[in-house]
Amino acid sequence: MASLKEVRSRIQSVSSTQQITKAMKMVSAAKLRRAQDGVTRLRPYAQRLTSILANLTRTTTDEVVSEYGVAREVRRVLIIAITSDRGLAGAFNSNVFKGVTALIGQRYANLPRTNISIMAIGKKANDYFSRRDLKLVGDYTHVFSQLSFDTVRVAAEEAMRGFTEGSYDEIVMVYNEFKNVATQIVQAEQLLPLVPTPVPAGTPSANEAANSIDYIFEPSKEEIIRSLIPLSIKTQLYKAVLESNASEHGARMTAMDKATDNAGELLKSLKLTYNRTRQAAITTEILEIVGGAEALAASR
Repeated sequence: MASLKEVRSRIQSVSSTQQITKAMKMVSAAKLRRAQDGVTRLRPYAQRLTSILANLTRTTTDEVVSEYGVAREVRRVLIIAITSDRGLAGAFNSNVFKGVTALIGQRYANLPRTNISIMAIGKKANDYFSRRDLKLVGDYTHVFSQLSFDTVRVAAEEAMRGFTEGSYDEIVMVYNEFKNVATQIVQAEQLLPLVPTPVPAGTPSANEAANSIDYIFEPSKEEIIRSLIPLSIKTQLYKAVLESNASEHGARMTAMDKATDNAGELLKSLKLTYNRTRQAAITTEILEIVGGAEALAASR
C-alpha cells in the first residue's frame, strides 16, 4: 500500500491537472463559438457560389472550364491534409491521418509512393507526414495562427498552379467536417478536377435549368466563369479549413470535458485510498499504544 505522502502527492498532482483541463475546456468553448460563427456564415456563400457556377457551366463550351475541369489519367496526386497545430484534441488529428492512409490504400493503391504528394495544413500534419515516405509540398504550418482567406488563398493557388501545369492529375482534401461539438466527420473531397454538379431526377434538363434563371452577363459569360472558377476553388479550400478549425475546438472541448470528469473520478478513488491508509495508520498506532501499555502493566 502506498504511503500517505505518496497518495497526498498524487492527489495534488491530479487536482492541478483537473484545473488545467477545466481551463482548456473553457478556452476551447470560447474559440468554438467564434469558429462556428465563421463556418455558419461561409456555408451559404460557398453553396450559392457553387450553385451559380454549376448553372452557368452547364450551357458553356468545354474550352472555358477545361483548365480546371479536364479529367486526365491519374498518375500524380496531391492530397491536402488539414489538421491542427496542437494536440490534446482526442482522435481529431489521428482520424485525418487514418483518412489519408485509407484514401491512398483504396483509391491510389496502384500509384508509386513517389507520385503521391502531401500538402500539410497544420503543424500536426506536417510533423506526421515528414516522417513518412511521402513528398511534402509547401509549408503551411502557420495557417491557423493567422487564419484568413488570404492565408489559405496562397495554398489554394499553389495547388491550382500544380494542376494546370500538369504536376498533379488529381487533388483531394482530407479534413474534419464540423457537425456539432461532439461529432466531426472525416471527409475526402475532390478539389480538382472540378466535378460536374448533377441535375436531380425530376427537374428540368440542364439547358432548361440554366436558361430558367435570368442572368444578365457583364462582361461575357465566359469571362465571368473564368473568374468564378478560381474563386470557387479557393473558397472550397477555405471552407474546409474553417470546418477543420471549428472541429478542432469542438473535439478539444469534448476531450477536456472527459479528462476533467476522469480526473474527478480519480480524485475520489485517491481520497478513498488516502482515508483508508490514514485509518490503517491510526489503527496501527492505537494497537501499538495498547500493546505497550499491556506490556508495561504485566512487567509490574
